[in-house]
Amino acid sequence: MARTHKINGVTVEMEGEGPAVVMLHGLGGTSNTWVPQAAALSGRARVIRPDLPGSGRSPLSAIGTDLSIDALADCVLSIMGVLNAPRAHLVGHSMGTVICQRIAEVRPEAVESLALFGPIHAPPDAARKGLKDRAGKARREGMAEISDAIVAGGTAAYSKTDRPAAIAFVRESVMRQDPAGYAATCEALAGAKGADLARIDVPVLLRTGDEDAIAPPAAQQRMADAFPAADAAVFSRCGHWTTIECAAESSRALSDFLARMT
Repeated sequence: MARTHKINGVTVEMEGEGPAVVMLHGLGGTSNTWVPQAAALSGRARVIRPDLPGSGRSPLSAIGTDLSIDALADCVLSIMGVLNAPRAHLVGHSMGTVICQRIAEVRPEAVESLALFGPIHAPPDAARKGLKDRAGKARREGMAEISDAIVAGGTAAYSKTDRPAAIAFVRESVMRQDPAGYAATCEALAGAKGADLARIDVPVLLRTGDEDAIAPPAAQQRMADAFPAADAAVFSRCGHWTTIECAAESSRALSDFLARMT
């Protein structure tokens, strides 16, 4: 069972024993984004799942500086240091994949492997403007309309008709975010720079959905081609919330990937 801790002001869920696996959620997510995968790793890994500063139960003030991808990467590395996990398997979803790549680029000695779900290298220019506009909307109006828009545009048609629990999870995850923290996170992602993928020489797993408009299969393939070595595949009837919409498939892919290295 997961145990909740506060580390440097950040809420962190931890469970299990074994190789360290650090799971980083995306924009609008929390540590709960990884509940299915953490359960699949039960007894085989030491799973560390933070609510990143500005998200979930971790206040924006926990970052101690302006929120940015670099600051979030430093925050994760600091948590790893406190937990005596100097080297870990990094697992990310959406914005979390950007943080994982940044850590692997600047601190390669801290990274055993990367598993990236709904992977993003860096937002395209149109998406950067949209993120900044969304930040303003969150500050002015709160999260209700944003959460409905995320469900509409970020989940697969099959999820909307046949995965009601997944839809409820996504809506609730986004709706319950602190508007100021969410806005700052939008702006951090809008300012993200893509890592030099050719410098990241660790095993890489890439998984996206065939209906993922944010991390479409073609963009994932470009990332796969840029890494020295990557295992890439696409889930069918899946949108951007990969680990929730295709929980079993994501858990199996991650478990098999980690099993090859442990």
